[in-house]
Amino acid sequence: MSMLTRTFVAIAIAGSALAAGCASEGPRPIEQLTRARTLIDAADRGGSAQRYAGADLQRAHDELANANSADSAGKFNEARAFAESSAADANLAAARGAAGEAQHAAHEVAQSNSSLATEADRAADASSVMPAPPPAQPQQ
Repeated sequence: MSMLTRTFVAIAIAGSALAAGCASEGPRPIEQLTRARTLIDAADRGGSAQRYAGADLQRAHDELANANSADSAGKFNEARAFAESSAADANLAAARGAAGEAQHAAHEVAQSNSSLATEADRAADASSVMPAPPPAQPQQ
C-alpha cells in the first residue's frame, strides 16, 4: 500500500470510530431533567424533606447540577443517569420527610392521650375523695 492509501484508511477508521462514539449517545434527557427538577421543587416546597432528609435532598440537588453540566457538554447518557438518580433521591427525601412528619404527629397524639388519661385519673380520684353530702334536715 502506498503512503497516501494508508493515510486515507487511517483517517477513515478514525472517522468511523468517532462517528460510532457520537452515535452511542442517546437523545437529550429533557424529560428526565424536567422530572428531577419538578420532584426537587416539590420536596423543597414541602419543608419536611429539608427537616427530616436534608442529606437526601442535597444529594438530589447535586446530582441535578451534575446532570445539567453533562447535558450542556453533550454527554446525554451521563446526564440521563444523573437526572434519574436525582429524581430518585428527591422522591426518597420527600418520602422520608412525610414519614418524619407522620412520626411527629403520632408522638403528639400519644402525648395528648397520655395527658387526657392523667386528667381522667385525677378527676376519678377527686370524685372518690369528695366528702359525702350533709345529711338532709328532717322536715317539720
